[in-house]
Amino acid sequence: MSEQVSVLRLITMTILLADLLLSSSTPGQTVPTSPEHPWHGSAEFSMKEDTGRVGDSRFAVDQSKTYSLSELIDLAEAHNPATRVAWERARSQAAALGVTRSELYPTLAAAAISQTESVQAFFGDRFHGQTIQSFQLALDLNYTVFDFGARSGRIDAARARLLSATFAFNDTHRNVIDQVEQAYYRLLNSSGQEDSAQASLANAEAVEQATQERLTNGLATLPDVLEARSATAQAEYDLQSALGAEEIARGDLATAVGTSASVAIRVQPLDRLPTPESISETVEETINRAFAQRPDLMQQAAEIRTANARLKEARAAYYPTLDVNVSPAMPSLYGIQQPYHWSHTSDLTGSVTFNLSWTVFDGGVRKGRVAQAQADIRAADAQTNLKKNHIADEVWTAYSNLNTAFHQHRAAIALLEAASQSYNAALESYKYGLRNLLDVTAAQRSLAQARSADVFARSQVLSALADLAFTTGDSIQANRGRSHP
Repeated sequence: MSEQVSVLRLITMTILLADLLLSSSTPGQTVPTSPEHPWHGSAEFSMKEDTGRVGDSRFAVDQSKTYSLSELIDLAEAHNPATRVAWERARSQAAALGVTRSELYPTLAAAAISQTESVQAFFGDRFHGQTIQSFQLALDLNYTVFDFGARSGRIDAARARLLSATFAFNDTHRNVIDQVEQAYYRLLNSSGQEDSAQASLANAEAVEQATQERLTNGLATLPDVLEARSATAQAEYDLQSALGAEEIARGDLATAVGTSASVAIRVQPLDRLPTPESISETVEETINRAFAQRPDLMQQAAEIRTANARLKEARAAYYPTLDVNVSPAMPSLYGIQQPYHWSHTSDLTGSVTFNLSWTVFDGGVRKGRVAQAQADIRAADAQTNLKKNHIADEVWTAYSNLNTAFHQHRAAIALLEAASQSYNAALESYKYGLRNLLDVTAAQRSLAQARSADVFARSQVLSALADLAFTTGDSIQANRGRSHP
């Protein structure tokens, strides 16, 4: 007994020593020492190295080319990392479906075994040397004959999850397209605002020059000149703000496409794009089209299929399953025993086993799983109705915003025309001494605001159209059936 205790103590000490050596050789990860300062450790540097080894998905853009919106969308769908993530997730679900479908087929395992055994056999009054060498090829075949729908339930669930991942892939494209479109129209608005600010600066400089000429001729005062210079400085300030906003918009567009924010992408100017004036269909027709096309709604409907498949699998647990196992083997034995010669034998052996299993009592596990699956179905139905209500509200809002943008665009055109006439008339009258400087600068500011409003209204119409296409799912219909990001 004491020898057994000593052996146990020796084994325990060996395990403790090995654990101590492993813990000392592995660097420990510490937590931050206090909440006041950021944490820095050796693991941080290794993570930086891992981050640096990740491949760069950014691509080169022809900076001498002027890209249309459709070309930018094609680039984004091919190079934006979000589409790659969604694509790989869909492929993973396809592989998971293949794994689940493999349950319909038998599994076959093969093993080859070789063994040599040499012993001293006691026979009669003496020991005889004995050597036995064996070779054996064995197969093991397992197959579930029937399980009352458990496998088909799992396959249906996997197929529904694949559908969900595929619709999520489509929805990723929808979001990427919307990001590109919104960034594109923000850039067009910023570029248009820059042009408007340039024109406003030219108007302010014209007013300042006219005021300086009148001061030279004794028809204006120094405060008038200072007022004109202040208006010019304000116009210059507004121009610089527009230039900064344009730079940010260019970075946003490059990021949405999938390249570096520092890459300059040339786009068509806003005044070269046609601006529609109305929409032909009703809001009810638009909502119904969204119900038929939105991939996120289809993804939610796939969740209902998944829940129904799980219910099918849960109900199958109330019934028995029948499995068959076939294990053929072909052993080949070679042996020698002194003083005799080598002998050999071989034969085909094996077994066939049928296993019928049926859970008679499980304490309510099957009942609970069926109830859980039924609750999941009802929850998926309710979530689908909630998604439809949300989609209808999104389409209604986008439709209303588009109609508002149409009205604002028409008002902005009239405002710009009136402000231009007012400014020209005020400046001409000022040159002849019929109007004062305050009237001219007020007209100049009104014209600058009207130009800005006109640019914003035109870009807002295009942006609202893109938003309506996003909410209805129209933006991805031309890309249906793609097999790669």
